[in-house]
Amino acid sequence: MMLSQLQKLFQRIDKSKVFQSFVIAVIIISALTVGAHTYSLHPTAERALQWMDMGITVFFLIELIIRYFAGKGFKDFFSKGWNIFDFIIVVGSLYPAAGSSVFIARLLRIFRVLRLVSMIPELRLLVNSLIKAIPQMGYIALLMFVIFYIYAAIGSMLFAHINSFLWGDVSISMLTLFRIATFEDWTDVMYETMEVYNLSWIYYLTFIFLTAFIFLNMMVGTILEVMSQEHRNARDEQTNSDDLPATQGQVEELKIQLAELKQLLKK
Repeated sequence: MMLSQLQKLFQRIDKSKVFQSFVIAVIIISALTVGAHTYSLHPTAERALQWMDMGITVFFLIELIIRYFAGKGFKDFFSKGWNIFDFIIVVGSLYPAAGSSVFIARLLRIFRVLRLVSMIPELRLLVNSLIKAIPQMGYIALLMFVIFYIYAAIGSMLFAHINSFLWGDVSISMLTLFRIATFEDWTDVMYETMEVYNLSWIYYLTFIFLTAFIFLNMMVGTILEVMSQEHRNARDEQTNSDDLPATQGQVEELKIQLAELKQLLKK
């Protein structure tokens, strides 16, 4: 009975919007403390930041314990990907920041900022959409690699004697094409080859048309489609949760009320 009441208390705390808002505020403060360490501070301020960092680490550990006991046990807790994500980050932040391990400890603490993703539902939705879009994006990326490789081989054969630094071999040519795809001074590269081949602009424009316009829009379209599906799923889950039948506890309570009503009617 005592454990059940304690679990209900943890569930109320875990689902409390005030508590969740406080956790988000602590995550932001944690990010600011990590950034503050990059400045030259007074030793007193450094010590204050160290104590604050320890307090934040302890708070995250307590918050994780509350979430664990608010659930249905070990299996239920670790069956959720975001709980595993938070567990890894919190445990990683326990790494002691002392001596030669200060850099590693601070590096691990930087990742605590990522806990904003697990705490804010909208960010979780975005990340879930990106993860689910990866398989479809993988095929687009594979096709892009094929186009890059073909154009890199052609560019190396045509332009290597013009500028071996940019077109010396296929691997270097692919780096040059990546520069062109990101529009980083690509006209300088094009004009250099046009001095030898007047029609080389066709090579660049067709490549940019394929990569920057077609494949990039395909990537964006894939992500938007998955995001739309995730939003629909979230709305459906919310609707289903609102239409759920009465729980076992509610049914038992109703039976008790009916029994009391029968007793009153008999009198």
